[in-house]
Amino acid sequence: MSSTRRERLLLAAVIYVVLLAQVLLYPGLGELVATLGATTDLQPRMWFLGAEFAAFIVFVGVWGVISDTTGRRVPWIVLGALGGALGYGLLAILPRLSLATFEIVLLLRVLQGAATIGAFSLAITMLMDLDGGHGRNMGAAGIAIGLGTAMGAPIGGQLAELSPLAPLYAAAVLLAFVGVLVSFVEDRAPQGRRSTREALATIRRTPTLSIPYAFGMIDRMTAGFFALVGVAYFEATFDLSPGESGIMLALFFAPFALLQYPLGALSDRIGRTVPIVVGSSLYGLGIVAIGHAGTVELAGAGMVLIGVLGALLAPATMALVTDVATDIDRGTAMAGFNLFGSVGFLAGFLVGGAIADVYSYPLAFLVVGGLEILIALVTLPAFLRLGIGDVSASSASPSE
Repeated sequence: MSSTRRERLLLAAVIYVVLLAQVLLYPGLGELVATLGATTDLQPRMWFLGAEFAAFIVFVGVWGVISDTTGRRVPWIVLGALGGALGYGLLAILPRLSLATFEIVLLLRVLQGAATIGAFSLAITMLMDLDGGHGRNMGAAGIAIGLGTAMGAPIGGQLAELSPLAPLYAAAVLLAFVGVLVSFVEDRAPQGRRSTREALATIRRTPTLSIPYAFGMIDRMTAGFFALVGVAYFEATFDLSPGESGIMLALFFAPFALLQYPLGALSDRIGRTVPIVVGSSLYGLGIVAIGHAGTVELAGAGMVLIGVLGALLAPATMALVTDVATDIDRGTAMAGFNLFGSVGFLAGFLVGGAIADVYSYPLAFLVVGGLEILIALVTLPAFLRLGIGDVSASSASPSE
């Protein structure tokens, strides 16, 4: 196996484990927050998820700037992974402490989120540093994200049925493992140090980054929406257990994971415009359809369909960040992408949860799916005018 392929595999493993640890908590979330001192209502679940993603928003840029200014990636990924393992572990033992409150739980979630976003974002940045084609490298990131979330949902559901705290213990062990694993990866960050001001000027110098950032935000919004509102919808509408809800999520994440690498490589050949714009439009329509499905079978089929469409647009969107950013700006550029993505994920909880709680689940699905369609229509003229979705000149041969 070539050095590039080996490092691509190891970095994808880091991303996979970070996402697997995160998603393990989702299927049994109601019982988990109750065990940690809250109730099983939708609002405590929303706060528990929102605390982590608020930390993602605040700290992802910090990790990117530190990486670009120091010219290093690996030590910061190790620190983020081990810090995340500590955070999950403390959450798991918190119920045994007499002074534990849900406010302390939320504080620990913030600290755990601040650490794990560093491991996640900088592992993707290290894939950006590799040769072999941006679509192929981001396809590796995408398949890792998809496999982590696909396997996390059903495994987390089964663990939750054993004990509400079991997913936390598993997440702590996984992140400790990945902290050791990543230390064996060669650090390929561009050499040279820059000031913090120079690193932060990346986005201002490259306004076209706003286009993949916008898509990343809306795409992650749908992911956050399904993590909270989707699970609640499946349980309330079709009377599914946590384990069965995990399987429903897996129906999306399985094709989403398995097709990311080949469809990412496809975008190296045909360009980014069609996968992003067309994929996003059809993806939004699929979300709306799931919210109006009359049977669990139709809803499950819809989840499979949007999983395929998500695999079409996700790696092309991340690859577009790599196309647009310069080599020395990649850490900050990808941090910006993940910042907007975290804002979207948080909005998926808050906006989707509020609409579903006050109005109805079908309306919530209509709003979120409609936003996905809208962003495709609004940005299409920019794709055509600026040519940013054209075939990347950096695509490498299939042998890489």
